[in-house]
Amino acid sequence: MAADPHASQFMTMLLKMMNPKRTIEIGVYTGYSLLATAISTPPDAKITAIDPVRSWYEIGLPFIIKAGIEDKIDFIQSQALPILDNLLLVRKEGSFDFAFVDADKQNYGNYHERLMKLVKVGGVMVYDNTLWGGTVAKGHKGGAVTQSTIQFNKSIAADPRVDISLAPLGDGITVCRRIY
Repeated sequence: MAADPHASQFMTMLLKMMNPKRTIEIGVYTGYSLLATAISTPPDAKITAIDPVRSWYEIGLPFIIKAGIEDKIDFIQSQALPILDNLLLVRKEGSFDFAFVDADKQNYGNYHERLMKLVKVGGVMVYDNTLWGGTVAKGHKGGAVTQSTIQFNKSIAADPRVDISLAPLGDGITVCRRIY
């Protein structure tokens, strides 16, 4: 369930090129991608990290502490949609430079719509697992997650507000740059 090392390396390079100050991560699990993000962002960067299971985050917390980057992270134990809705109320539009999503695939579309308001124009959103074990390309119905992933891929491919690139790293990562 952790992010693929090749996808994380790609994301690390992207972050170093972007130099983002405010990032958001939806779906933390044990914090592998969170650690990569925190290491790859400037010392004054802040990361809002959302996951419903704190005990998973705490598995990776010793590595985050050892790296000396725990002060960059604001971990929020919650389902993501209520937090995103609250952020839309209390922050101005475009308050994040970068977003990484590796959470419940059935809500990727919901996350995307909220992130389109929270991430600044020119900012980047990265979605993990968009190839879903190759099932999205096999031409069969698959389960609910496969169908959700296919629908998400189709919707962002047709979304004129973003430039996208789906990279076959790990289980597929889709990089979206907000145009407007």
